Amino acid sequence: MSSNPAHEVRPLLPRLGEGRDGGPPLAQADHRALRFLTAGSVDDGKSTLIGRLLYDSRAILADQLDTLEKKAAGAPIDLSLLTDGLEAEREQGITIDVAYRYFATKKRKFIIADAPGHEQYTRNMVTAAAGSDAAVVLVDITKLDTAAKPLPLLAQTRRHALLAHLLRVPSIVFAVNKIDAVEHPAQAFAAVRDALLDFAERAGITVAEIIPVSALRGDNVTQPLDADWYSGPSLLQVLESLPPTQERKDGDLLIPVQYVAREGEGTGNQPRTLWGRVAHGRLKAGDAVQLFPSGQVATVAEVRLAGEAVDVVEAGQSAGVVLDRQLDVSRGDWIATPNTVHETQRFSATLAWLDTEPAAIGRKYWVRHGNRWVQARITGIESTLDIHTLEANGAHQLAVNEIGQVTIETQQPLPVEAYESNRIGGSLIIVDPTSNRTSGALLVKATI
Repeated sequence: MSSNPAHEVRPLLPRLGEGRDGGPPLAQADHRALRFLTAGSVDDGKSTLIGRLLYDSRAILADQLDTLEKKAAGAPIDLSLLTDGLEAEREQGITIDVAYRYFATKKRKFIIADAPGHEQYTRNMVTAAAGSDAAVVLVDITKLDTAAKPLPLLAQTRRHALLAHLLRVPSIVFAVNKIDAVEHPAQAFAAVRDALLDFAERAGITVAEIIPVSALRGDNVTQPLDADWYSGPSLLQVLESLPPTQERKDGDLLIPVQYVAREGEGTGNQPRTLWGRVAHGRLKAGDAVQLFPSGQVATVAEVRLAGEAVDVVEAGQSAGVVLDRQLDVSRGDWIATPNTVHETQRFSATLAWLDTEPAAIGRKYWVRHGNRWVQARITGIESTLDIHTLEANGAHQLAVNEIGQVTIETQQPLPVEAYESNRIGGSLIIVDPTSNRTSGALLVKATI
């Protein structure tokens, strides 16, 4: 691999850098499991990268490895087959559905989501991003004209990075793949890095790191890159240091009710437990709470975690709530601190449209907020985002994979809040009532 010290690439964030010659140390590893997805354009090497991580971390079962070696018949193992499990994926050499894999190092556990790169499967990428702590967006350097100024990035690279940013994925890492396949890797990587930084700055994306890798050869995936022009961390070192998603634990409480369980048998006054994942805040016995949509107020008699009574539950935990009196509560209701949630039937939102049939003003859809379904319609489409120029253009409809600013009106009031402050209270999905397809993802901006 050619090198040129004049083009030495330093770590984007010094806290993550681990120079092999006395550079700054990595941040102390966070031992909580990290959920991350791989995203990017078609054939950028996402499945191969995950396969490399699994292979190098010895997270492959012996029988899996034997099967891959037999299929290879003496040739290099196709690591992408470790995630592409559907028959259609193997036949076409593409990823269609999100594949989840697990592995661990001495420092951390990981849950990986391999997202499809094709535009028609963008909805699957959105599903994976919604619950991720980090996104690794791959960039195939061999598809780019590194001599061009400005250097144009692929549309799916931009789209997936924008969607991850809009969905508030806390850490976004760009992995510039196939660095071994270019003639002058130092200059080529520097050009791509500059283009990514320019795009991220204009889009308002905070980048955790930009690193060169070769998923096929394993360069800079789990082991440092053997090149004097790069002194930054490997991909695994970056992943071991990224923080998991932190929901707001202080302040007001919000819990979407997912399930109502009644103890004992018969129809008497057996206590009921309201189960749901705490969106933000914390809760303990004796706290006053308000139920929505009924608006009734009650006192918490007991809080439970994994079926056992505990002193307190907080954001991110799946909790059971027992009230001091019997109230009519069902799946789809919300539990909140009294007088803190304001219901509305109109709000502005960012809409990522995922359906082949365009989003139409005035048409009725189903929307899901938390665990509650209500009818709604799009009353206005203000603009659509040009993913190339990042400019907002006037629009009357949204086509598949377009991102726009819209106004929504629901048939019943919902306790929505800005997505920027909370991912659970501020997100909804849109479903076509005719086809039952998931048509779009709504991220609330403000109530009207």
